[in-house]
Amino acid sequence: MNTVQATNVTCPHCGRTNRVPVAAEGRPTCGNCKQPLPWMADAGDDDFTEVVEQATVPVVVDLWATWCGPCRMVSPALEKVATDLAGTIKLVKVDIDENPRLARRFEVQAVPTLLVLDKGQTIARQSGAAPAPALRRWVEQSIAGREPAGKG
Repeated sequence: MNTVQATNVTCPHCGRTNRVPVAAEGRPTCGNCKQPLPWMADAGDDDFTEVVEQATVPVVVDLWATWCGPCRMVSPALEKVATDLAGTIKLVKVDIDENPRLARRFEVQAVPTLLVLDKGQTIARQSGAAPAPALRRWVEQSIAGREPAGKG
């Protein structure tokens, strides 16, 4: 799937709005101040490979459901982590009800289920909601021993 989907992201440093593609090489930076931008996207059964597995940075995958209260609570915390770790990770949300193949592939038993993937391989997994500081520690510990990709 070769799409040119993008989301609008407001730079947390200068406030400028930037279009960030959901799938691209490297890391998104602000066109105005050149600082790293938070990279957040949605993915599904059809574009997961392009959006997640081909990413050049570690990807935090949030496997969630619209009916799940804890999922709605953890979403802002994950967005804060993605903003705090801009340039280091990508956050991708997957609605398991709309994407049953991914739910089966990752053997989702409870939501939210959070994964950290590096170069398409699962390097960490946890279920349940947690506050932003705990999620950030979990992500940082998960990616601490990985081989860094070249700056992009």
